[in-house]
Amino acid sequence: MFRYLLTGAALLALAGCSHFGHAPAAQPVHYRCGTLPLTVTLAPDRHSVSLLLDGEQLHLTQVEAASGARYSDGRYTFWSQGARALVQRGDDVIINDCVVSR
Repeated sequence: MFRYLLTGAALLALAGCSHFGHAPAAQPVHYRCGTLPLTVTLAPDRHSVSLLLDGEQLHLTQVEAASGARYSDGRYTFWSQGARALVQRGDDVIINDCVVSR
């Protein structure tokens, strides 16, 4: 009986060592918007992004886009297509000409 308990405990310990259980990390993407640097962090599931704008941390969720990837919280929108991006507040573009910096 003790041997079965010991074997079970060893199997549980080995299962905890699996490297497949780690979630992927969030991905920061660095943009240059004219002279303004902008870092946007893409969630591992790619369904949301976060960025710091005017001292406020924004968390935007993915919304439908005709092309590219678009994220919004209803007030701010971050829109990227390829290596280019822009930020809107309402209907107004407040940051544009963003290009991924290398």
